[in-house]
Amino acid sequence: MFELKAQMYFAGAHHLLNYEGECENQHGHNWLVEAFVQGNSLDKSNILVDYKVLKKEMKAVLDLLDHKDLNELPYFEGESPSSEMISQFIYNKLKEKISIISKISVWETPTSCASYYEA
Repeated sequence: MFELKAQMYFAGAHHLLNYEGECENQHGHNWLVEAFVQGNSLDKSNILVDYKVLKKEMKAVLDLLDHKDLNELPYFEGESPSSEMISQFIYNKLKEKISIISKISVWETPTSCASYYEA
């Protein structure tokens, strides 16, 4: 099994619903997003996925979130746009373009990360 990981950042604002504490107030993060792909077979160049392709598709998804108020996006309507939900959103969007996406991790701080993957 081979695995690749690519990283990118996006900046955005959000507030958590049904939450008591500082994060119920509007605030922002510079999220680090890690996209993992896994597969058993390599192409004729002996690569799993071209990093250029992976990063291009990641950028297209992250552009939907970058410099936005996440609470105002249709996907999160009525939902708390937590890091968990953000990782699921990115996973689902990226999976439409790159079928071997295995996991998305979203870091809202250098010590706090949420991941989404399908079991």
